[in-house]
Amino acid sequence: MAALRSIAITIEEAEEGGFVWVLLEQVVEWLPMKRAEQPTKSYAKAMADGLLALQLLIADLDVGPREPAAIGSPVKREKFGFGFGLLK
Repeated sequence: MAALRSIAITIEEAEEGGFVWVLLEQVVEWLPMKRAEQPTKSYAKAMADGLLALQLLIADLDVGPREPAAIGSPVKREKFGFGFGLLK
């Protein structure tokens, strides 16, 4: 099995207000790989949206991100959700 990719989610405060999620991948150092296009009003919403963006990069949530994924190309699968439920 291919090695597990080191991908992290961080939340940044946007200059214009609100919060944006950023996906980072560790190659030699942590580098941004994808970022929210628009800020959200709450940290919690940005975090939930970032987790969903990460999920779209993973073909099999039971084994994690193993293969290089084409950023911006959502993976199709039957299951949905990270287990947190919908944000209220």
